[in-house]
Amino acid sequence: MTRAPRYRHHASAIIGLGLPLIGSHVAQFAITLTDAVMLGWYSVEALAAEVLGGTLFFVLFIMGSGFAWAVMPMVASARAAGNETQIRRVTRMGAWASILFGIATLPLMLLARPIFEALGQDPDIAVLAGQYLSIMGWGILPALLVMVLKSYLAALERTQIVLWITLAAVGVNVVVNYALIFGNWGFPELGVRGAAIASLVVNVASLVAMAIYAARAQPDHALFQRIWRPDQEALAQVFRLGWPIGITNLAEVGLFAASSIMMGWLGALPLAAHGIALQVTSVVFMVHLGLSNVATVRAGQAHGRSDAQGLRDGATVVLVMSGLVAAATMVLFLALPEWMMGLFMSPDEPNRATVIEIGVGLLAAAALFQLVDAGQVMALGLLRGVQDTRVPMVMATVSYWLIGVPASYVLGFTLGLGGAGIWLGLAVGLACAALLMLARFWGWSVRGLAGPG
Repeated sequence: MTRAPRYRHHASAIIGLGLPLIGSHVAQFAITLTDAVMLGWYSVEALAAEVLGGTLFFVLFIMGSGFAWAVMPMVASARAAGNETQIRRVTRMGAWASILFGIATLPLMLLARPIFEALGQDPDIAVLAGQYLSIMGWGILPALLVMVLKSYLAALERTQIVLWITLAAVGVNVVVNYALIFGNWGFPELGVRGAAIASLVVNVASLVAMAIYAARAQPDHALFQRIWRPDQEALAQVFRLGWPIGITNLAEVGLFAASSIMMGWLGALPLAAHGIALQVTSVVFMVHLGLSNVATVRAGQAHGRSDAQGLRDGATVVLVMSGLVAAATMVLFLALPEWMMGLFMSPDEPNRATVIEIGVGLLAAAALFQLVDAGQVMALGLLRGVQDTRVPMVMATVSYWLIGVPASYVLGFTLGLGGAGIWLGLAVGLACAALLMLARFWGWSVRGLAGPG
């Protein structure tokens, strides 16, 4: 098969697997997005508290997701090799590792208020954020288990159901938010606590729906039979692959969390603008994350078959697709920033004009890092597919924390560029990560699978 037909074959497979995954990621993020929009219409203070509390939750969640994301390439490789028993073993132990992580981190969220105050946040915002996490924190356990089942189903290329369950979850979240944030239909007006209750309900309902489908769709895997029995060998395999993914996730999301902390030093209005701009950019990032998951599955399958040519061709196609999305996003952020920022606030909000003005500068900075942000997440997906996670972890930690965070501080405070400077520092860290990890994939992973010559 010549190059063009090979690329068309890969493009067709990537689109078929990727569109439902992209849709499910966008829908999953829409839960957070609807929280931000509805709380922004409730009050700027409530929005700032959700940004702060949601940031801590997301940092811990994305770190714990390393074990769930380890399940994806392991199941994909086992499926390509015809090892059905291994599929069941690693999925079960992915759930075990996720539960243990969730239990260990739960106290950080239940006792979040003094943490925020120690980090120099506004005392009133810290109180509200603590109230949010005292409820939402319990959701980390079902949320991590949902991620395990999503990874399992994605590796089996059963992505349609993931999309439909997530879309249903968005609808439930909007309805419960409307009732509990604003006190509609006779329910109490709970503000940020109402948003937290809605998110907890959605996570539990999603887990139940996903577990029922997984049990019925693949009864031969018997995922939940004797799930209480430990499998030390499989747990060790998941842990070895998953903990570097978790640390890598922590390094990346920690970069953005650090930016939220620094924006909080500038005040409630810059923090609110930062939260809105972050919501906007994160919607687009979900597209790249979906493509990155596809890259992990396809690379995992090629790895299981020892197919170096398929690995190269698939990587080329998925990188081009992600690059096209990034280019379109740059145009959008520069053309319509006021409109996008304005969606998150009531027209009667007295601080609306100030928040939008700050946010326009942040989205302009975000336009600059679209290509490098896409590049680093795609490289991570490809490297995870070939089960290469430890060196990328080091690359990510150096890029984000030794380069990105200091750059944000210097540009934002030392050079006096404020919020825009903080976001430009993010671009520096992301660019370093993208260059290092793409070089790692093409220079080591592909050549290693191809062998000598």
